[in-house]
Amino acid sequence: MASSDKLQSQRFELKYHIHEQQAHSIRDFVLSYLEPDPFNSPKWDGGYPVHSLYLDSRSLRLCRDTLKGHKNRYKLRIRFYNEEPGSPTFFEIKQRRNDIIQKQRAMVYRESVLPLLSRHVPTRDDLMKPSDMKALGALQRFCALRDELRAEGAAYVSYLREAYVAHEGNGVRVTFDRDLVARAFNENEFKMPSLDEGVHPKVPTVVLELKFTDRFPNWMHDLVGIFNLRRESMPKYVECVSSLHNGRAGQVAEALRGELL
Repeated sequence: MASSDKLQSQRFELKYHIHEQQAHSIRDFVLSYLEPDPFNSPKWDGGYPVHSLYLDSRSLRLCRDTLKGHKNRYKLRIRFYNEEPGSPTFFEIKQRRNDIIQKQRAMVYRESVLPLLSRHVPTRDDLMKPSDMKALGALQRFCALRDELRAEGAAYVSYLREAYVAHEGNGVRVTFDRDLVARAFNENEFKMPSLDEGVHPKVPTVVLELKFTDRFPNWMHDLVGIFNLRRESMPKYVECVSSLHNGRAGQVAEALRGELL
């Protein structure tokens, strides 16, 4: 599964809403420049599942920051790709500064997740690569932000991702995300949600993301023009929180939406 620890610490991410028929044409265009991600699988219709547990304060401060369109904001999430006991989890800080996305990430043992969510102090023993001091710094900062917010698990966000990558390096990437699913978090367990269960936010389109670390590639510029694409916001975490109507998170998010109208 998609458990690679490769990560661009800073890049641009441009999002677009497209329909399925358009996605097929764009895929054909992209294949002239990129190749399928090695984790794409026929088992998942040419993609792979992505699961993230997002953390937030009880007042949903991070959700509020997104809804209010703050230019400098961040999210705390724990990303994973399967439920195998030996597979890694990735503690990630995803920070937006205007149009630039910055990420810090630590690859952590699965058995360390619940203790860390319970405010345990992180150590190198939590890391799958204990000598990785950069990862230790990322995990320590994650936990510092967790404590500052008094953050807890707010929602699982799951979807199928179909990805295409550059032939060499990881500086350019195109992804198609489908079948968004939201699940509530049970503080007594850290478990992979099923893509067949949970709440399905009303996102009728495919979410296309163009990602690059340097300048906007010429061929991406051509792609946007040929298919008449228009950038749109698509905060998956906010959509999932808002869809959990029967829980505290959904009620607060719906109240926030009314606040902003």
